Amino acid sequence: MNQLWEAVLWCLDPAQWTGPSGIAARSLEHLGYTLLAVVIAAAIAVPIGWWVGHTGRGRGAAVALSGAARALPTLGVLTLTALLLGIGLAGPMTAFVILAVPSILAAAYAGFEAVDRRVIDAARAQGYTGAQVLWQIEVPLGLPVLVGGLRSAALQVVATATLAAYVGAGGLGRYLFLGLKTQDYAMMLGSSLLVVALALVLDGVFALAGRAAVPRGVTVARRGVNA
Repeated sequence: MNQLWEAVLWCLDPAQWTGPSGIAARSLEHLGYTLLAVVIAAAIAVPIGWWVGHTGRGRGAAVALSGAARALPTLGVLTLTALLLGIGLAGPMTAFVILAVPSILAAAYAGFEAVDRRVIDAARAQGYTGAQVLWQIEVPLGLPVLVGGLRSAALQVVATATLAAYVGAGGLGRYLFLGLKTQDYAMMLGSSLLVVALALVLDGVFALAGRAAVPRGVTVARRGVNA
């Protein structure tokens, strides 16, 4: 209990928040790594997932790819990419993208699969083209599920981004490895608390985004049913 209190005091110490190595700067680095990895992973996974969900093709391969990527040991991938790409951000960023892709890919095609096929059939009967069905029906209705996948990916990456410091990058993991080296357990536990706090903030933001992503018509219909 004393160590936990010391960690809290370390986090609240104003002297720890200033400078290029302060908590504020390290938190922004950590958040930047997380968001960059999720954006890159989304740029890769979302088009593939939408194509799978829209056409119904390649679902088995997508599921197998997602499962295989999730089974990869993150620290092993991080070490391998660091050996191949050198010390710095490129190695850990590659590992984080690999970690984030499965959740986003699965959510992208699952969102389309969750759309009631009768809605799509009705749209086609009214003369909607494939592109119109995609952008006016499947994407809006599948967006809440996709946001859930982005939320899951962001939480996975923000927790794992502490390992960026393992290969010379920044982020809140710097405190963890520095504390381990100097046996400063308050710093180590404090860095963990900061990562947890950052994860909770991201979770709250994505929860709000998920609610906002629900189309207005769906929200009205749900209220009518519940009434």
